[in-house]
Amino acid sequence: MAGRTFAAHRPASRALHGDPCLTTQRGTPTHPSPARRIPVILAGVLALAIVLLIVLWNWDWFVPLIERRASAALHRPVTVAHLHVRPGWTTTITLDDPHIGQPDGFTSEKEEFASARSLTVAVKPWPYLVGRGLVLPLVALDAPRGDIVALKDGRSNYSFTADGKPAPDSGAGPGLPAIGELRITDGDIRVALARLRSDFRLAMHTTPPADGKQGTIVAEAKGRYAAQPIIGHFVGGALLTLADVRNPYPVDLHVANGPTSVTLRGTVDDPIHFAGAHLNLTLAGPDMSLLYPLTGIPIPQTPRYSVAGKLDYTEARIRFTGFEGHLGSSDIGGDISVDPHQKVPFVEAGLHSHLVDLADLAGFVGGEPGHAKTESAADSNVLPDQRINVPKLNAVNAHIAYHGDHIENKRVPLDNIDVDATVQDGAIDVHKLNFAVGSGTLASAATLNPAANDDFSTRFRLDVSRVPVTRLMKGAGSLEGQGTIGGHVTLAATGHSVADLVAHGTGGITLVLDQGGHLSAILPDLLGLQLGNAILSALGLPDRTPLQCFIADMPLKDGILSTHSFLIQTGDTRTTGDGTVNFRDNTLDYAITTRAVHFTVASFPGAVHITGPLRSPTILPGAEIAGRLAATGALAAVFPPAAIIPTIQFGVGKGSVCEQAVEQANANPAAGIAPGATTGPHPSAAAKAGRARATRRDAGKSAAQVRAAWERKQQQNGH
Repeated sequence: MAGRTFAAHRPASRALHGDPCLTTQRGTPTHPSPARRIPVILAGVLALAIVLLIVLWNWDWFVPLIERRASAALHRPVTVAHLHVRPGWTTTITLDDPHIGQPDGFTSEKEEFASARSLTVAVKPWPYLVGRGLVLPLVALDAPRGDIVALKDGRSNYSFTADGKPAPDSGAGPGLPAIGELRITDGDIRVALARLRSDFRLAMHTTPPADGKQGTIVAEAKGRYAAQPIIGHFVGGALLTLADVRNPYPVDLHVANGPTSVTLRGTVDDPIHFAGAHLNLTLAGPDMSLLYPLTGIPIPQTPRYSVAGKLDYTEARIRFTGFEGHLGSSDIGGDISVDPHQKVPFVEAGLHSHLVDLADLAGFVGGEPGHAKTESAADSNVLPDQRINVPKLNAVNAHIAYHGDHIENKRVPLDNIDVDATVQDGAIDVHKLNFAVGSGTLASAATLNPAANDDFSTRFRLDVSRVPVTRLMKGAGSLEGQGTIGGHVTLAATGHSVADLVAHGTGGITLVLDQGGHLSAILPDLLGLQLGNAILSALGLPDRTPLQCFIADMPLKDGILSTHSFLIQTGDTRTTGDGTVNFRDNTLDYAITTRAVHFTVASFPGAVHITGPLRSPTILPGAEIAGRLAATGALAAVFPPAAIIPTIQFGVGKGSVCEQAVEQANANPAAGIAPGATTGPHPSAAAKAGRARATRRDAGKSAAQVRAAWERKQQQNGH
């Protein structure tokens, strides 16, 4: 009773505050249940953990995970010194001192594949969370370093595959994130490409946007490219604008690769997809063949050049149009287009010149371009001996058309030049290589097909049609008149240069003069040592002698040119030739004999022997001339008036030697093709049409037919 009274009178405040001494109606004390205490404890622990996490959090805890994932993805070791994250609507992530090592097979490289002082990426998470893609307002690289290496076997350290080989094309990859600004400070990248014989460094940095203008990227190149020193300066639009399809990407590039200088200024449309280009290109250097490493287009040797034009990209072709410039002392211009999408790039070139110096084009036929040539004493070749480069020809297919309006060459009286040629799978087909010579033409065609040992199986034909003798000999100044020369030259051979082809060639030369002309009298007189007439000729009396006939019918077999007929007949003399020219060792053994047609006094007729190297032959009088000179000397000592006797010629008479030689040349021409209507006066319109049809038929004659004709001729002559 007393206990209950005491409880009843306990202050109500203790009950309100949960006094632990409260008792139940049965008199036992009450305590809070464990279920009610657990949330309170957890909340306290969580609050304490959050506070401790905020105070003690270290983002470096994630570095090992980043390194493992990156190393596995890139197939090379990746290390990061520190990771910093600043959360927010725009979260900034910074990696301090990231390093990417070299992959297997490149561990001997002195430098790492890539590194930087820091890499900072700003990310906006919300657009990504709602499916709008990844937005990166800033990607910043501080002092990035790189080492880009490609080996001759095709392996490279920038192919992120396990074996280092290029990854197969798997189609379109994921879309690129939207990057606001790419910032590079103090970049230094080494590029070493073995197949291109290149090892150079790129120092680069970016400039920030300012005054409403986008920033730029600036790069300086220095080192070696294609085994030549290279120095380059490039200023382009901000790297991120490379993917901007709305605004063209600006380009300003100047490169000096060895002695070659390249300047490129303008814009490129959507560079990632190469949608188009509008550029001004200037090329200059000592030799266009040095452009091959830069362009991939093989060009023969040339003299110093400078050209400028527009470079664009339309209809899936790279085009260099409207260019003009100089090649040696010749001007050069035209259009070039390249289709890079074919298995072997295809080049279409339409070129022209107003004034041409043939010496500038010598490299296109295997010679040394230009006038200044250095010839060693050991080099006995008189024909171009530059080797035709088969690997380079296989690198491109091409169709080239060229026209030169006027040829400037004092030694060769040619008026203009027309060329039409193709290169297909390493084979060269010269459809047309024509020269105008006054009212006549020199029309040639050739095919060169690749053969064993990098040689070419070659068929060549030259048609000489109504070439005026006066123009042909204009450089020597020895002929005048209306005579024309016609005929053919053929060659079938296998070799690697012009000199080598002729040295192993079979074919011939058949040339005939028609209509006569005038030959400076001193030339045949001196050939026949007709001293009296030669003195008169030197005094200008007579100043000319008529050229009545010229025949050169000379077969070529295995590089040796022999003589069927060689005849020059004037009104007073008849000159014949006999012997061989050996293109295997570039020597000759030839005799030229001139005799008077009429009775002549004070003459020493007989053969003049020309022997030895083609470059510097020895010219000596034959036994007949030596005997007459000795007899003259002996008679002069005994009885001086009798000394004139050995100098008397009674003359060989006019005869029909010329007609017989022409008939023989038409019946069995050394070239395998009869001169036909390639000489004589120009025909009437009807005859001209017939000749055109005959020419087309002749042009259609295959190389096998020409060879068969030659073989029949050889059999007839008992060879």
